[in-house]
Amino acid sequence: MHPPAAWPGGVRPLVQDSWLRSTASRLDPDAVPEPTLLDDGLRAVQDEHPLTRVLGTIETLLVRHTTDTGLMVAVGDQAGRLLWVDGDHDVRRRAESMGFVAGTDWSERAVGTNAPGTALVLDRAVQIRRAEHFSRIVHPWSCTAVPVHDRATGALLGVIDITGGDDAVAPTTLALVEATALAVEAELHLLTLEDRLARRPARRPSGFTVRRLSPRPLTGAVPQAAPAAAPPPGTGALLRVLGRTDALLETAGRTVALTGRHAEILTLLAWHPRGLGADELAVAVYGRDDAVVTLRAEMVRLRRALGESGPDVLSRPYRLGGHLDLDASQVLAFLDRGAHRVALAGYVGPVLPGSRAPGVDDVRTEVSRRLRESLLADAGVDTLLAYARTDEGAADVELWTTCLRLLPARSPRRAAVVAHLEDLEVALG
Repeated sequence: MHPPAAWPGGVRPLVQDSWLRSTASRLDPDAVPEPTLLDDGLRAVQDEHPLTRVLGTIETLLVRHTTDTGLMVAVGDQAGRLLWVDGDHDVRRRAESMGFVAGTDWSERAVGTNAPGTALVLDRAVQIRRAEHFSRIVHPWSCTAVPVHDRATGALLGVIDITGGDDAVAPTTLALVEATALAVEAELHLLTLEDRLARRPARRPSGFTVRRLSPRPLTGAVPQAAPAAAPPPGTGALLRVLGRTDALLETAGRTVALTGRHAEILTLLAWHPRGLGADELAVAVYGRDDAVVTLRAEMVRLRRALGESGPDVLSRPYRLGGHLDLDASQVLAFLDRGAHRVALAGYVGPVLPGSRAPGVDDVRTEVSRRLRESLLADAGVDTLLAYARTDEGAADVELWTTCLRLLPARSPRRAAVVAHLEDLEVALG
């Protein structure tokens, strides 16, 4: 085995195990990999691979942030073959000397320990720093890679990688690549659903529940300071509240289902990271400020339900001791980045739809309003049509009218949109 990496406390077990696999495969640590897919063969594999459909998302969320930063982005298939390499031009040119180009097999069995190859073996995010690589020619480089899966089947589709200097293994880099992988999986899931809908016979919609076209103003129950900007998805504990009657807390490898008041309280504390006073939180949860005693008793039960692995709930004011991300905040973060299709794919329903807590109702309204306004202002017609098919969009006349205006004059989809608008006109009287 070649000399170990300089790492505090010795070689990491993840790296040592990978080196042992690489040595068992009788790999030459001084070999330089060469492309196995060239020209037409590479293009054929690229065209057939499902990640081709989401390259725009990868470019928006990842590639454009690596230009002139000393970093490059690679996308590989499930076998470890690099299909696309983009990013900083000078870095890509230097990387050619170690065979890090589209068409080259960078699986662990081909080149030994490296982030994309090892991530595919372990089916998890991996960061490899400099001399941790098995191949000596890669020792000047560091890399972070995250696998991509089919959300419906769990099948491994490929891997997304950032390679460069030490910045390539920064914690923020891992968070960014994880967020991109999550976005890609959501987008692919949405595209699959759209493909299925396109194969169904067209039906004239009927039986609408008319939607309020102008969302009501936020109530004054809780100060409506905008939530703090959420970090990229995947950076810590996550609370899933979209389309759920309960809340699902995912943290430290543990999943806890929270119902009723606990779900409402944790949602509000995550939405207001700077905290809420006892009176404010009582109004937000119970609708009145004389319920502070009841609230305090509920907070004791909430802390007990969260246990040691859950986020700390502090008081004076009530707030969370660490960051807790909401899936609703992730949707808004994707909207802010212009990733409208990804945001829509993540919006599986309103925030805690069964809750009648005034503060939760405000959050629900705010998320729904921002999604609608952002899509109407900037989204493409395909995304708007996907939103129009949701429960929230089905009876939105302005939304369907906008879809009709954006569709090309000869589009075969115009007939269904016109029929839908006619039904809405009847329903509205």
